[in-house]
Amino acid sequence: MTAFDITRYLPYLVNRTGVRIATAFGDVLREHGVTLPMWRVLAALDHADGQRISDLAAMTSIDVSTLSRILDAMQEKGFVERRRGGGDARVVTVHETAAGLALTRRIIPSARHYEDVALRGFSAEEAAALKAMLERVYRNVAALEDQTAPEGETKAA
Repeated sequence: MTAFDITRYLPYLVNRTGVRIATAFGDVLREHGVTLPMWRVLAALDHADGQRISDLAAMTSIDVSTLSRILDAMQEKGFVERRRGGGDARVVTVHETAAGLALTRRIIPSARHYEDVALRGFSAEEAAALKAMLERVYRNVAALEDQTAPEGETKAA
């Protein structure tokens, strides 16, 4: 047996936590007729409406081809619309519709509830520090895209 303890391994802990929250929150989202990826799109557009598809894909961590299919479904439901951008007809931006905004406003209290549950027992300072650390971890890992992995290893964890 090795000294490697998966239960203390950061990628395992982050994924396990995310899956647990997503599973519980997903039940709420289904009641509203949306999936977790659709919610991520709505939340991202609520944060910054009128994003280019590539920027929206980066913000939601959804690959562009999958995001396009999600946007098709969301557009069909009337939650988003695509628009050709200003001076360059090749640029497409995604906008939340009034129906999408109303839905987002109905879901936000549940989203906040699940964050509150996850952070139960944390002080405001601890919660802010945890979020800052996770953002830092994300940036550290994102920087790997510009680097090559050590010999004999792959980039993925």
